Amino acid sequence: MRTRLHALERRSFLRTAGAATLAAIGAPASALCAAANTQKPESLVKLLYHGLDERQRKVVCFPWNYLDKQRGLLRTRIENNWRITKPTIASGFFSKDQQALIRAIFEGMTNPAWHKRFDQQLKDDVGGFGKNQAIAIFGEPGSGDFEFVLTSRHMTLRCDGDSAGHVAFGGPILYAHEGERLYERPDHKNNVFWPQAVEANKLYAALDPKHRELALVTKGMPSEELVGFKGVKGRFHGCPVNEFAGDQKAELQRILKILLEPFRHSDRKEALKCLATRGGLDSCHLAFYKEGDLGNDGIYDNWRLEGPSFVWYFRGRPHVHVWVNVADDPSVKLNSHQDSVGV
Repeated sequence: MRTRLHALERRSFLRTAGAATLAAIGAPASALCAAANTQKPESLVKLLYHGLDERQRKVVCFPWNYLDKQRGLLRTRIENNWRITKPTIASGFFSKDQQALIRAIFEGMTNPAWHKRFDQQLKDDVGGFGKNQAIAIFGEPGSGDFEFVLTSRHMTLRCDGDSAGHVAFGGPILYAHEGERLYERPDHKNNVFWPQAVEANKLYAALDPKHRELALVTKGMPSEELVGFKGVKGRFHGCPVNEFAGDQKAELQRILKILLEPFRHSDRKEALKCLATRGGLDSCHLAFYKEGDLGNDGIYDNWRLEGPSFVWYFRGRPHVHVWVNVADDPSVKLNSHQDSVGV
């Protein structure tokens, strides 16, 4: 009932709210309603941008390639616990109408079937949507390159309308969850993302002994933020996917679909296109790490699917962090807390 009520309230706002926003962009109410109904977040970013006052723009709006003195190219930055700008969404910095627009942008960036699970993660990790979350807008929406970035503890998401060339998701992203406790038990009870690892481990168990041995890495698990691209000549952990049998490749395709499922259709499609450009899954390696196996139960909490310009790194200890970096060009740089470009 609460979910339905929330949806009705949000639709009501998107139909009627934002007199100041609409006046600022010179658009009729029907324009806002139409943008909301299409659920295209880039349209809503444009509405949000033009509804910000000068004080707000000075804080959350930046040139496309803005360089921060401490953090480098801010638009492509990724960390597991950060705010890209200081004001939180739910603070008094944004009006209620603007907060509703930001929520609508978030919902447009993600799969509706996952909104409840994302809300559970946000409730557990930051106290709910808007709490300890921040946004930034790079470039000017509607007049060239632009990107919207949403950050918090355990979340970095982007939308760019394909402004960021060669990359999926607008750049590197992170999704994570601390379920019931900081140091989760081996079953990761109530962790919304742990089922992804369960499915991956089913594939590991189905491999023949030779490929299980190749896939299992006993030492040398990379640190979390090491998700820069290695290129076609890179050395990868684990078993080459091109050695898998046909049914095992099909199973990995199913798992990839599960990994992509939380995100909107256009981002899923773009990620698959980027992967295909560099040889598809056959160009990737699949690794499971013995280090950090909670409970030593052989259900590996840490695993990695990686190709020349594709990294999906699932870290389940002490709780789940998932680092994602996908492009069609291995030369695309990563800007992370550990400066892991090209490692």
